[in-house]
Amino acid sequence: QVHLVESGEGLVQAGGSLRLSCAASGRTFSTYAMGWFRQAPGKERDFVAAISWRGGTTYADSVKGRFTISRDNAKNTVYLQMNNLKSEDTAVYYCAADQYGSGSYFYTDYDYWGQGTQVTVSS
Repeated sequence: QVHLVESGEGLVQAGGSLRLSCAASGRTFSTYAMGWFRQAPGKERDFVAAISWRGGTTYADSVKGRFTISRDNAKNTVYLQMNNLKSEDTAVYYCAADQYGSGSYFYTDYDYWGQGTQVTVSS
């Protein structure tokens, strides 16, 4: 069982930056691929970025070059650094965990989810 808690909620202007964190419980964090997904009102949950348990990263095309996912296994934490934010990045952001995962695009591959954190970008 893994318990995930996101933080870093905020309201920023377009072009600004924000860093989200996701802290995980348990002693096996290093064996989990971690993903970030987002969901805007009235829309489906979309893939943002993922980092495999080996450290490989994948990104949605819409955030490539602007967002960076990283992990600190000593702190049981995964981060999402978001730069040059746009109004279309406004959403609730969720982190998710998939044991021994490769960093899937598909939310159905993830077993554990955080409660979500709101990111609002004003234009």
